[in-house]
Parts: sequence; C-alpha cells; structure tokens
Amino acid sequence: MKRILLLGGVTEALAIARTLGPEHIYSLAGVGRVPTDLTCQVRVGGYGGAEGLAQFVREENISLILDATHPYAAQISRNAAEAARLGEVPCWALRRPAWQLQVGDDWREVSDWAELIDALKLFKRPLFTLGREPLQHLDEIPPEQFWTLRALDVYPGNERCEVIGARGPFLIEDERALFERRQIDVLISKNSGSTATEPKLEVARERGVPVLVLKRPVLAAVDREFTTVAAVLQAITTF
Repeated sequence: MKRILLLGGVTEALAIARTLGPEHIYSLAGVGRVPTDLTCQVRVGGYGGAEGLAQFVREENISLILDATHPYAAQISRNAAEAARLGEVPCWALRRPAWQLQVGDDWREVSDWAELIDALKLFKRPLFTLGREPLQHLDEIPPEQFWTLRALDVYPGNERCEVIGARGPFLIEDERALFERRQIDVLISKNSGSTATEPKLEVARERGVPVLVLKRPVLAAVDREFTTVAAVLQAITTF
C-alpha cells in the first residue's frame, strides 16, 4: 500500500487532502484551524527537523512526501527534501506561482526585516500582512508611525499598533474600506501568490500605494514540482 505524507500550509493543500483516503496523512504545523471533516489522517505538530521527519517516514512506511507548505516556509521545504533523501522516497512539491508586477504597481522588494524597516521610514500608516512576525517589533515603532497589522488571529497590539484578526479570502470592497479607514500609505506583503489575498494588491494599485514585497526564498530542489492542484491530483493517480 502506498502512503502519502502531505505537508500542508496553503489553501490548496486542504483541497488535496480532501481527495485522500484513510491510509494517507495530512500534516499541519499547528498554526490555524485543524480540519475535522477529512477521510485521511491528520497529524499536527513538528518532527524535529529533517532527521525526525525521515524517521517518521520510515516508521510509517511513507511512499511519497508531498510538500504543499507556504512559499516562504523554506526551512520546512528543505527538511522535506532532505527527509525524502534520507528515507529514500520521492519528494514532490506544489509551489504557487508568484504574483507578477502589473501596470500601475509600485513594488519595492526587500530581502529581510532590516531592509524593510529602512524602506518604511518614508511612510506613516503601514499595513502589515506578513503574519505574526511584526508582533516581535511593536516596541520599535517610530513615534511618527501607526501600524495596522493583519494576522490570522487577534493578538495584543499597543498604542501605536492595532492588530486585526482576519482570514481570507478578502473581498476587494472590504480591502478598499480598510485602506480608506486606516489611511494606509504603504502595504507590506509576502509574494504568496494566493488569490485569496490578492485584492489588497489591486487596492494598492488603485490608490497608488507602494508595496514593500518581502523577497521569496529559494526553495529546495525536489523530484517533481507542480503549480496547480489539478496537476498534483493527476500525478497522484499514476503514482
């Protein structure tokens, strides 16, 4: 019996998991909601790096690692590829295409937090859509700035930052209202390639708001790479 270990992290991973039978495992890091309506097994938590994942692969007789983690989860992707090598099984990956610059966009790529903060000096009302990372820097907010931070869940902010807990997909009308209400003058985003969060880019384009884009990491090489759920599902049928 062939068993797939599906490493989740993006919406498309859940779509794949919904097609898997009880012999397969859908693995989640534990951030966000855990689905309860799947036929396949669900595992929550880490593995202890590549060697721990490889041990799990051997113990559970996994035949294929399918990496459907977030495009910025570079360490997890490296662990998956290395664990596949150690466990002598193939590693496939579903990797979203990046968003592409369009006419009217003002994107400014930054490589890390230090570059981001330096580029942010020109602005006063940023909207962060990077997840939880900015929460570690709330005590560093300059007095002339007020941050709006959107994450999956609500977290405490401070007098210079409000945290909004919200999950996509986001409607463009709601994004327009958010930009207007908060008087957003710069958007900070990862290039996740997700259609669920793309409306914020459309609104930035409409309003002439610059976007500070966190550069995508280089991901580990794998045996097969896919860009759509349909392609993955087709490959699975012949695996």
